[in-house]
Amino acid sequence: MTKQNLFDWHLITTAAVDSVIKLNPLYQMRKPVMFVVEVGSVLTTALFITCLFKPLGEPPVFILAVSLWLWFTVIFANFAESMAEGRGKAQAENLRSSRRDIQAKLIPTPDRNAKVTVVSSPKLRKGDYVIVKAGDIIPSDGEVVEGVASVNESAITGESAPVIRESGGDRSAVTGGTLIVSDWLIIQITANPGETFIDRMISMVEGAKRQKTPNEIALDILLAGLTIIFLIATVTIVPFSIFSVKAISQGTPVSVTIVTALLVCLIPTTIGGLLSAIGIAGMDRMIQANVIAMSGRAVEAAGDVDVLLLDKTGTITFGNRQATEFIPVRGVEVKTLADAAQLASLADETPEGRSIVVLAKNLYGIRERDIDTLHAKFIPFSAHTRMSGVNMDGKEIRKGAADAVLEYVKNQGGIFPNDVVSIVEGIAREGATPLVVAEGKKVLGVIRLKDIVKGGIKERFAQLRRMGIKTVMITGDNPLTAAAVAADAGVDDFLAEATPEAKLKLIREHQAGGRLVAMTGDGTNDAPALAQADVAVAMNTGTQAAKEAGNMVDLDSNPTKLIEIVEIGKQLLITRGTLTTFSVANDVAKYFAILPAAFVGIYPALGILNVMKLATPQSAILSAVIFNALIIVALIPLALRGVKYRPLGASALLRNNLMIYGLGGVIVPFIGIKAIDMLISVFHIF
Repeated sequence: MTKQNLFDWHLITTAAVDSVIKLNPLYQMRKPVMFVVEVGSVLTTALFITCLFKPLGEPPVFILAVSLWLWFTVIFANFAESMAEGRGKAQAENLRSSRRDIQAKLIPTPDRNAKVTVVSSPKLRKGDYVIVKAGDIIPSDGEVVEGVASVNESAITGESAPVIRESGGDRSAVTGGTLIVSDWLIIQITANPGETFIDRMISMVEGAKRQKTPNEIALDILLAGLTIIFLIATVTIVPFSIFSVKAISQGTPVSVTIVTALLVCLIPTTIGGLLSAIGIAGMDRMIQANVIAMSGRAVEAAGDVDVLLLDKTGTITFGNRQATEFIPVRGVEVKTLADAAQLASLADETPEGRSIVVLAKNLYGIRERDIDTLHAKFIPFSAHTRMSGVNMDGKEIRKGAADAVLEYVKNQGGIFPNDVVSIVEGIAREGATPLVVAEGKKVLGVIRLKDIVKGGIKERFAQLRRMGIKTVMITGDNPLTAAAVAADAGVDDFLAEATPEAKLKLIREHQAGGRLVAMTGDGTNDAPALAQADVAVAMNTGTQAAKEAGNMVDLDSNPTKLIEIVEIGKQLLITRGTLTTFSVANDVAKYFAILPAAFVGIYPALGILNVMKLATPQSAILSAVIFNALIIVALIPLALRGVKYRPLGASALLRNNLMIYGLGGVIVPFIGIKAIDMLISVFHIF
């Protein structure tokens, strides 16, 4: 995804126009706080027009100034939301550029030689078969039913390196708009027009179509409640002031302009104006991480997750087991074992086989042989024998699983040494994989294969633990191996010999205990667990079933992205919480600015509350209104970028929030309002 510059000039001008269009009252009614501010703006505008023809007891310029800054408050709030939406719309335009009408080669059956009918891609329907060859663009989302090909998915993922797509397995899903680089595929279409993955991405990327999340709705209700309370309180000020003036025969009643200014300053306008922008920006941060969230609820849930289920292979470990040691049996030299292991692995193109060849070369200087000159017969690995090897010069060398080689040696009339059994068990307990090497009926020794734990992953898990998040490793390994890898990686728990049913059961058990669970997956067998998890991240390279079951799709297909997703979700919640704290704390200074100014004419003793020594009542009120508008502008970058997230516990986060944004929300307005008052005094406006 293309990263958007926060201060892009085109983005700013477009947002400025949108912020004026959004002054439509029908739109503002969806945001109770800002709707009240807009009503106040209309009211003070009407008062200004009235005072041009009929004196109202206040300078027209004062009423006009209050009215303009109230309008600016609404416009600045709209601007924040439009900036967030504009970033999403720019991403959507990038996606639309990859979606176009493509000439699809429709075939009646999944047969490469079937008759081809060329149709436009919008005419394709779910269940249709198409054939694509090198140079063709895949016309729609689908599953590969035949063939294997290299596919360029840069239009979706931004990565230029092609990926392999083939029938069966977990790499059979293809996305419309991607390019076939080599070979051919027969694809069964899995989406009707308008329902493709890109279509769903576009609808989610466009912030304007984003549905409010449960927490956001709850906060909206809280803000509306506070607004109603302050509305009732301020409305009573007018009759109270009238009564007070009559009772003590001094001063003038509080005007409607002042009451309106007081209401707008006391209601939570800062968070009310930035709330939508915070939510949209949270979605945008997911997009910048190349993750498409199918709902805002999923992003929000990511911030509340307290259990992470992570696959071992490819997530915690690199996934390719590497040979790390040759362990000979008593009476056999280690170089003899290494030589035999290398010979048995020359034709083995797996990462494990290649690592055995390289290890023998690096440790003992055994050079790779030319396969063509060996005149050897290589025995490929099979699931039935669970061994591979080579026959040459009258020798039969085999390497494979311990029990398989044991059976082979016995059939050759040999015996399996007891020290080999001990070596095999010791390697398994350490979380590694033993491969036994034998020449005919003689066992030579054992190769240690180890799936290497990724660098830095242990520290990441320690961070998650400090955040109160439990990590659970999921693996198909036996419990001994799983326990060793879990200890090495630093996870809190593990599930060994995991089946789809076991994963589903584990998730339900955690959820029954009131915990929110996140997991990743890419295979059809992961679909039940993904559907059950609160945050389910499907890999873009995975099957269609996995992507449909998940509520997020990682375009990079990086299983460790789950940790980053949780951090982005927490950043969203923290940003919303800190700005709410700052907004509420702001009110303290506004009390000291507006209330003394409003009532000092009636009750001169209230002048002692003018701790900021504001010049005049009109200047005090206008300074508070101006600050109330400008603080929204000042916080727009923070709302869009998010408060920097640090992996701390809940109590530490709360303490920091109160110290920085709570105390800061009290102090900053005192400084800001006083500075504005001094400027007003310098220019002798009042």
